Amino acid sequence: MEIGMDLIHSSGVQMTHYLQENYQSSQAWFLFISFAADLRNTFFILFPIWFHLCEGVGVKLIWVAVIGDWLNLVFKWILFGQRPYWWVRETGYYGNTSTPGIQHFPVTCETGPGSPSGHTMGSAGVSYVMVTALLTTLLRCQRSPFQKQCLRVALWMSFWGVQVCVCLSRIFLAAHFPHQVITGVIAGMAVAEAFDHIPSIYGASLRRYLGTALFLFSFALGFYLLLKLLGVDLLWTLEKAKRWCERPEWVHIETTPFAGLLRNLGILFGLGLALNSQMYLESCKGKRGQQLPFRLSCIAASLVVLHLFDSFKPPTEVELLFYVLSFCKSAAVPLAAASLIPYCVSHLIRRQGKKLS
Repeated sequence: MEIGMDLIHSSGVQMTHYLQENYQSSQAWFLFISFAADLRNTFFILFPIWFHLCEGVGVKLIWVAVIGDWLNLVFKWILFGQRPYWWVRETGYYGNTSTPGIQHFPVTCETGPGSPSGHTMGSAGVSYVMVTALLTTLLRCQRSPFQKQCLRVALWMSFWGVQVCVCLSRIFLAAHFPHQVITGVIAGMAVAEAFDHIPSIYGASLRRYLGTALFLFSFALGFYLLLKLLGVDLLWTLEKAKRWCERPEWVHIETTPFAGLLRNLGILFGLGLALNSQMYLESCKGKRGQQLPFRLSCIAASLVVLHLFDSFKPPTEVELLFYVLSFCKSAAVPLAAASLIPYCVSHLIRRQGKKLS
């Protein structure tokens, strides 16, 4: 078993080495793709756009991203996946022969286990939701079977093009092995497809949102503590990241498993608060909520406010304080985009209307 995994890992390192040697000029592109595939962009950019254009798709994006990333964490804790940037420094596979040299980047040194890839799993899940939503909407406008088929082919080719770019990016950056990114894509699509059959998410009460968040947190914490009692440290990768990363400043607390968990739970809790608030009911659910100028104004305002809000980085000196502030910051994102900002925009439009009349 170990010999088989060594062969898989060594072939992955060879692929990373090949990409870095032959596509060094594409480094900026790979770094951009890795940045764009981060779930943060789903929450700060894609969610406000989709929520105000098609509320159901926006809600589904959050559920798929949050549950998918939670499952990714559980899978990583179970599978104990290595990462190329530390495996190549620790393995005895190469013996006396020289080990392939691989370059590190500011986004290489993630601290969690490597399998499956969280970037590809999140990207595949979110992209799958958007492609299926676009297909459902655009196919209604097409009467010709040929045009419908062309539309399907174009959208699914775009989907797979994005996934290939994300996979190659993560391999180029030495953050993942090829089998980890492929597994991530398959798992992400499976999560997105599963939520096609869970209509209850669209009318969920605040109690259900809170209960779901508490369950996800309790399960993850309980699983961690149980294995720790059995002598298994699920944070074993943190020491490896600190030891083998070329620059200590590239090891960020934001990439630790519990940082991602609390960020996602904050997003889910914030969405529950927003959708069950009086501000949401008065703005998005009224007649004004159906008007395109109102929706576009909400999108523009949300993108500006969330961009400014994202510039706030919780202090990392005290871990507990960082986790608490990260949770609060995440909860504020959907609360602002789906509730507070539409409410303010609605009042501004109403006040302007009174002035004109």
